[in-house]
Amino acid sequence: MTEPEYLDLAEAALAAIEQSCDRINEATDADIDNQRVGGMITLTFANRSQLVINLQPPLHEIWLAARTGGYHYRHDGQRWLDTKTGEELFENLSREATLQAGLPLRFCAA
Repeated sequence: MTEPEYLDLAEAALAAIEQSCDRINEATDADIDNQRVGGMITLTFANRSQLVINLQPPLHEIWLAARTGGYHYRHDGQRWLDTKTGEELFENLSREATLQAGLPLRFCAA
């Protein structure tokens, strides 16, 4: 994958995360504060816990930092998959956000 291809895919993923936060905040009582600075988004929940998603351009990865650990995602041509477990980024983000918010939340790529 070229650098421009990575950046296009990674930026689309971050935009989808921001759009998911807007949708979740409108549809639920989750009240997620999402702050974006460059290639990093910090999601802060009502209980002050956080998830951090950031781009790692040298590795062509997206990283997720959560209470349960750190995850590294690489694009396989269709989806962002964890380099260790093969789990998809938005599925894992949904699970981690659900754990931290205490109510079912769903993040999606589109």
